[in-house]
Amino acid sequence: MPLPPAGARPSILGRGSYSESLRIGAILRKETVGGALLVVATVIALVWANSPASESYFALRDFKIGYEPWHLELSLGAWAADGLLAIFFFLVGLELKREFVAGDLREFSKSVVPITAAVGGVVVPALIYALVNAASPETLRGWAIPTATDIAFAVAVLAIIGSHLPGALRIFLLTLAVVDDLIAITIIAVFYSTDIQPAPLFMALIPLGVYAFLAQKYRRFFGTRAAAAWLILLPLGVVTWALVHASGIHATVAGVLLGLAVPVIRSKASGGPTAGPGLSEIFEHRFRPISAGIAVPVFAFFSAGVALGGWDGLASAMTDPVAAGIIIALVVGKPVGILTTTWLLTKATRAALDKSLAWIDVLGVSMLAGIGFTVSLLVAELSFGQGNPHDDHAKVAILAASLVAALLAAAVLSTRNRHYRMAEAEETADANNDGIPDVYQQDKPQNNVGGAANQPKP
Repeated sequence: MPLPPAGARPSILGRGSYSESLRIGAILRKETVGGALLVVATVIALVWANSPASESYFALRDFKIGYEPWHLELSLGAWAADGLLAIFFFLVGLELKREFVAGDLREFSKSVVPITAAVGGVVVPALIYALVNAASPETLRGWAIPTATDIAFAVAVLAIIGSHLPGALRIFLLTLAVVDDLIAITIIAVFYSTDIQPAPLFMALIPLGVYAFLAQKYRRFFGTRAAAAWLILLPLGVVTWALVHASGIHATVAGVLLGLAVPVIRSKASGGPTAGPGLSEIFEHRFRPISAGIAVPVFAFFSAGVALGGWDGLASAMTDPVAAGIIIALVVGKPVGILTTTWLLTKATRAALDKSLAWIDVLGVSMLAGIGFTVSLLVAELSFGQGNPHDDHAKVAILAASLVAALLAAAVLSTRNRHYRMAEAEETADANNDGIPDVYQQDKPQNNVGGAANQPKP
């Protein structure tokens, strides 16, 4: 990799490779649809929970179904949180492995900025919540609620305001969300697992190990018959999930582990040339519509339905330090943590923001990251328990903070729409009609921090 010209400062948050831009764009388009469904499901839940028919909503949410001897007699709301969200976290595992094995983030110079920014966007909100609730040990347990970013909700906001973020910002936003989810699931596994049962936990290693072995060797065993892999690997995944659930560790952790076990690089069959998509790509195409179109919206439907109790109930919720901590942490803490960490990193590495971006762009994306919805709702339930007044107040705060963060981000990013449209035109221009935008052929990477810089070929 060539060195930058003498005296030149390395840049951060460049546009990256064309293949990565295509992949990120495809993911965000799917998440846009999922985000719209997420918003619709949330609105329906809120209206139903505060209507004269509210009892039927809560009766539906609390209706139990399942086999108790296997610890699987759960309410529909719990099935959505423990079961359907495992699909969401399975995709998180796939995406994480894809990023660090075959994506642009396999290079430290490109991953250090978004990962560090994500950590800042987790630590600062957690500290703010802890400070607000320092005098109340009972509510301090919710410190992890404002640490996550909801990518589906975020891209839905971008679609509504018509903002065409350039490739660098789209990659930055998705990486923030994915790393946030990784940190969140780690927090859930470590801090929100109770009454651990060693026997089912160790038993879960057996189907997980078989699943990982077959996934790595799937082309040798199944050839190009993806359906065969599906029919064999899916039951192993379900058994792993059930055993992890029975162990006392939140079952969504199983989703991440199963995703990380799937190979990213295309495997070779019988020593021949690499052929067909890797299993990770196959599963991503099959499960993402299920996650975005069913799993996350259904979870939101059962989780976001809170009886507000009119203006008095809303005012009571806002006086709870839980709600105050969440709102301040998401609306203020998230952008402060992400923006400050990114800025400090540029100073520490003597780097400069890529010439195609301005700091107001980073601010807008940082504000957008304050939309902490799906995972925040999950952590709220784990912190206080469904039906607890603090849980209800936390959910009201999550909804309010996400709305405020969305409005603030929209106000900032919409002022840059003209610039984004120009950047999009540059990134899609293909004068020689070879199927690859000219800018990705004219530019070549240089040593940088957090992204590919734009240095013309000699």
